[in-house]
Amino acid sequence: MTAYLIRRLLFAAFTLLVFTVLMYALIRNIPGTPLTLLGAEDPSRKISADDLKLLNQAYGLDRPWYVAYWDWVWNLTHFDLGTSFRYRKPVTRLILERLGPTLLLSVTSFVITYVLAIPLGLFVTKHSGRAMERITSVLLYMLYSLPTYVAALWLLYWFYLRLNDTPLQLSPGMVSDDYDQLSAGGKLLDMGRHLILPLICYSYGALAYDTRFIKANMEEAIRQDYVRTARAKGLDQDTVLWRHAFRNTLIPFVTMIGLTLPGLISGAVILEQIFSWPGIGKLLYEAITFNDYPLIMGLTFMFAVATLLSQLLADVLYAFVDPRITYN
Repeated sequence: MTAYLIRRLLFAAFTLLVFTVLMYALIRNIPGTPLTLLGAEDPSRKISADDLKLLNQAYGLDRPWYVAYWDWVWNLTHFDLGTSFRYRKPVTRLILERLGPTLLLSVTSFVITYVLAIPLGLFVTKHSGRAMERITSVLLYMLYSLPTYVAALWLLYWFYLRLNDTPLQLSPGMVSDDYDQLSAGGKLLDMGRHLILPLICYSYGALAYDTRFIKANMEEAIRQDYVRTARAKGLDQDTVLWRHAFRNTLIPFVTMIGLTLPGLISGAVILEQIFSWPGIGKLLYEAITFNDYPLIMGLTFMFAVATLLSQLLADVLYAFVDPRITYN
């Protein structure tokens, strides 16, 4: 296992190197710079040619991208992701400020999705071929095919505009304007009300996909000989499905969870923008909009590390799920 982990970590380091080089080259060759875009945003802050030249020198924008890239790597080895051009704050600080709202939304969605998807997947497997299973499958297809941004706009229209000034009104954002004046219980309730709409949009697609994923793997498992043997011993159907069939579908299930984990910190760019949710996804949208090089690199580097670590975690968990798996 130790040798395997060392090989995987070395491969991950090489992957990160290639990824960051390509990403840095890409963003540095996008038309416009953070300084010119900031001037375009606010005409009163328009920068003269001489001042622009001095600022480019100060921020290192006058150097070739491959030279600036190694400066970025050097700072990274000192745990410094740079300073945002737009916010004038350290990138690490900005990420930590926005990480909490994203984790609140994504972790809650993750827990709800799997708490519902596992029993729902076993339910449709148990009733396979019956009317209840067909109805559930059609509903899942409909949910999965509905774009999240369409559902988000539709929910905002109803609960923000049509139900305005009613107890059912739900508004975008993370908290209300009077949040600081509320009691502890009031703050919790207020945040919960704002969480409802983005949580619905964040969860329903994953719920539909995960349920069908579990059902597809279960239908393959229940045709195996060990399941027929368990049924021949007189075990009830729930025991056969849960203790025998489902336990033997855990490897693809762990793989799916491993692919899901990076999304817990990356957020959802479109949904966070629609609901004005102050998370990582919205921060990435703002960084790309203003060509904020340090912020884009910091966020994409974080996403890449999270993806590689989650895949490594999934591979390691295989050995715990199936003791027959060994690493050489």
